[in-house]
Parts: sequence; structure tokens; C-alpha cells
Amino acid sequence: MVFKKLLGSLGVGGPTVDTVLEPGAVMPGGSLSGQVRLKGGGTDFTVEHITLELVAHVEAEHEEGESEGAVAFDRFTVSGGFVLAEGAEHTVPFSVTLPWETPVTELYGQDLGIVLGVRTELSVAGARDKGDLDRLTVGPLPAQEAVLEAFGRLGFGFRSADLELGHIHGSGQRLPFYQEIELSPSPRYADRISEIEVTFLAGADGLDVVLEADKRGGLFSGGDAVSRFTIGHHEVQGRDWATEVDGWVQALAEARSAHGAPAAYGAPESHGPGDGHAHHSGPGLGTAVAAGAAGVAVGVVGGMVAAEVVDEVGDFFEGDEEEDEGDEG
Repeated sequence: MVFKKLLGSLGVGGPTVDTVLEPGAVMPGGSLSGQVRLKGGGTDFTVEHITLELVAHVEAEHEEGESEGAVAFDRFTVSGGFVLAEGAEHTVPFSVTLPWETPVTELYGQDLGIVLGVRTELSVAGARDKGDLDRLTVGPLPAQEAVLEAFGRLGFGFRSADLELGHIHGSGQRLPFYQEIELSPSPRYADRISEIEVTFLAGADGLDVVLEADKRGGLFSGGDAVSRFTIGHHEVQGRDWATEVDGWVQALAEARSAHGAPAAYGAPESHGPGDGHAHHSGPGLGTAVAAGAAGVAVGVVGGMVAAEVVDEVGDFFEGDEEEDEGDEG
């Protein structure tokens, strides 16, 4: 999608900027390519730099409840200074590398409800203006796909996905937020587990899979169970992932954690002065798959059934634009 915006901070007659991303999904750690297309205004302008900013729609938990907003998680300068002549057209091609922990927004072509954007910042003659957000689509790494496919084959259902502000305790997490993919239990585990939350922390060598199970209450239940597993990128092929993931879930179902115990490795830490990690009872706003979807990877992961959704993708981009306009005023 192409967005056009007159640089309001430069007034009438300023240059316009279009940012065009290459079509298709990009993988975490992969290259994001496209073009920034400029058209000169009513006079010559000196462009000091062009910067791309990666932005995510993130939720935060705190004492007052929950809030949500845009969080920038990486920036790339794609052009240095040059003069944009009156009425001239200028194209800046770019190719930048996404962070390995970039959240996944789709699986097998189906939208998970995670909202990421690329925003273009143009600095001209000492004034900066941020253009509209261009939506960014990110597909899973082979290891992420293998794990989620295995959950689907085991009969787990997709509930929602969201981005939480905070860090996974004891991990090497680099971004200021982490992604949670919430799954309903398969019939085999429904009497012991109410929900499983899957978090991927990818790096250049491999992937940490953090699983957290909301356990059913009972006399011997200690609450949540957390486990962490590591997969090398080169280890994906030739493994029975359904059997391995089933073993992970069995270990979670059998785990017992004492009340009041310190957070184990992999336990998410909330952002702010809250009491730790609060669990979700259903799809968050804008974090589930589009309503009416038949499942994630239909015919491949038939067990993953999508929940209904309140799709706030448009609201996120429109709200960001209104904020920019308010800043300009």
C-alpha cells in the first residue's frame, strides 16, 4: 500500500513522500526492501536524512489495569543529505534487516491480528515530519512454523496473539516487548490446562520457545507452569515435532510450582509496578484472527480454530495519523 502525505511542518508547497514496501511477508532477521519516493515542492529543499522507523501496537499491564499504544523498536537511516529540486522526483531504494525478535503477524497467509508498521521520517531544512504508517507483514521462521503446526496437529486451538510491554525473566530478550500466542488446550489436556501461551525469542543461531500454562485449579495445583526449550535454525528438518511438542506439554501439565516462589526462567515480567504477569481470558483488542477464519493453516493445522476478532488495524494507523496531525498543530 502506498501512503502520501504533504509535509505539514513545511507548509503548503512542501515535498511529498511515498513509501512503498516490496509485496509479501518478511521473516524475522530477514531483509525488508522497498522505495521511498519523493516529489519536490514549490522550491528547492535540502533533505538532511530519511529514516525508517519500525512501530508496533503494544499492550501494557500496570496497577491501573491495561493500556495500549505504539512502540518504536528499530530505526534505519536510508539516505543522507541531498538537494531535492523544485518539482523534481527522487527515489531512494532501501534494504534493511529486521530484528530477529520481530513479531510474527501472519501464519499460512492468515492474519494473527498483530499490527506492525513502517514509518518514514523526512528531515528537511531543520524540520522533521513523520509520514503515515505502511503496514508490515511478517511470516514465521521455519522453527516457529514447525512448533505452531505441531500444536495444531495435537488439537490445540488458536485464541489470540498480542504484544506485551516487558521482558521475559532471565532471557536475552532485546526488544522492549514480547509476543504471546495464546492457545486453548486439546481435549487430552483440557482437564489440566486452561490455556497455553507461546512466546518465541529468536536469534541468529536459533530460537527459544517459552511456554506458560495456566493450570486448572485444584487441591494440588500450584498455579502456572513455565518451561523453556531451544531450537537451532538448522535443527528443524527431520524431527517429529508433534511428538516433541506433546512431550513439552506433558511436562507442563505435570509441573508443580509453589505459591510465592520467585519467577522461574521464562516467566514474563510485566512493565511497571504491577504484581507480575496477568493472564488473559480471551482475545485482546485487535489481537485475534479475522472473524470467520476456518483455522490457521487450513488442511495442515486443522486443529487450530480461530477465535472471533475485533480488528483494530485501521484504528491503529488512523490514530497514529491523528496524533501526528495534532503534533503539527
